[in-house]
Amino acid sequence: MKHRLGVCSWSLRPSSPTNLVELLQEVELDIVQLALDPIREQSADWRMVSCMNAFEAGGITAVSGMMAMRGEDYSTLQSIKETGGLLLDERWDANRGAAMQNARIAQELEIPLVSFHAGFLPPKTEPEMREEVIDRLRLVVDIFRAHGSQIALETGQESAPQLLDFLKEVDRKDVLGINFDAANMILYNQGDPVEALKLLLPHVRQCHIKDALLTETPGEWGKEVPVGTGQVDWAAFFRVLKSKAGKLDLIIECEAGETRVQDVIRARDLVRGHIQ
Repeated sequence: MKHRLGVCSWSLRPSSPTNLVELLQEVELDIVQLALDPIREQSADWRMVSCMNAFEAGGITAVSGMMAMRGEDYSTLQSIKETGGLLLDERWDANRGAAMQNARIAQELEIPLVSFHAGFLPPKTEPEMREEVIDRLRLVVDIFRAHGSQIALETGQESAPQLLDFLKEVDRKDVLGINFDAANMILYNQGDPVEALKLLLPHVRQCHIKDALLTETPGEWGKEVPVGTGQVDWAAFFRVLKSKAGKLDLIIECEAGETRVQDVIRARDLVRGHIQ
């Protein structure tokens, strides 16, 4: 395969690194995007040395990490607009500190890419707020660059042209790119995911494999569904993706439902059918 296929650690809801390896073996994948915050928070079940030992014993490679911002509330579109990402002043110090710790963890685990949601990016009509977010994002990117990792912004909150304009303003193209999530474009109702991929492809560092249905109620979330049962045109998606030079990691993400292992296997088989 030109592109590597893996899964997000949080999709499998593991109780420990050893359990994560067991679940990865069950779905027959040895590539993972690893949630960094449980390690940063020094949970008894998620110590760095435990991850290192479990991954080495199981032949698992962590190709990327995920970082969450403090206090994010995804219960509604309005709540995540108000609480997500880098905007809130009262959470900025905590989020900057978490970024510094996560950057050190990524360096120790030799993880070359970390993704996160920067939040709803302020429009150009709000220049002071927009510049504040840009300055904070530059600082986060520079923190990770100093520790040998690149950053990928999650898609969804903005349309593809808006995100592209924002990347140009941030001006960190050597280390800042995009984690493209087709389903997020649908969940946030921000345009056709295939057309978005065409526009953003030169900046894509990783893709999440996830599916969704558009909302029937404007202003509310769309619905995540198992890969292959939603509104992502996967045949068209992979036709665009095949034009991407070099290797790209395709990471299955499941955040809904109670049949995660089966849903990951379903997504795995769909992706392999397109890229093998």
